[in-house]
Amino acid sequence: MISFACQRCGKSFSVPEAYAGRSARCKSCGSELKIPAPVVPAEAPVRPVTLSPRHRRLLADAEQIRRLFADCPHIRIVSMQGDPPDLYEVEYQISSLERDPRGKPRPRNLHLAQIQLTLDYPRLAPRCTMLTPIFHPNINQSTICVGDHWTAGERLADLIVRIGEMIAYQAYNIRSPLDGEAAMWADLNADKLPLDARNLRPATME
Repeated sequence: MISFACQRCGKSFSVPEAYAGRSARCKSCGSELKIPAPVVPAEAPVRPVTLSPRHRRLLADAEQIRRLFADCPHIRIVSMQGDPPDLYEVEYQISSLERDPRGKPRPRNLHLAQIQLTLDYPRLAPRCTMLTPIFHPNINQSTICVGDHWTAGERLADLIVRIGEMIAYQAYNIRSPLDGEAAMWADLNADKLPLDARNLRPATME
């Protein structure tokens, strides 16, 4: 409905919006009236969406990882889950070890790791686990020990590479191992390490 008043006598009227623009006469004073157009309410201003620091970090991580590992021959991002992504599965084609049926180390060249970015990320290190068997002093079935070296300013892409360096035995610590048997093996076979000496950083990595 359109509500308006006679400009001469002040008589109020209300008519359907279909009458907008038509001429009429005031029933009170006889003045000629022009029925106005309906008043369109002003739209509420759109407020910009404010992203949390963690949300912005997750978006930046995902964009950087897509770019850096798109054509990497030895590290492949299998999946990125979440919006923005906070769960990654990463495949490594790197020479390393696993246990044979007798529990002894034997070669393995394909590995799958999972990286979970918790609600405390990046203040606290991601939760990293191996999804495939491995024989390594600082990796067991429940965790990849990365927390001792994590800082909030570290890039997730750097952590992905660092896990690869651990798998390759380019990085290991036998002083506080998760797997004591693997630590002893590494100590006795230090002259054979690393098992994969390649530079694992993508060519496009800064």
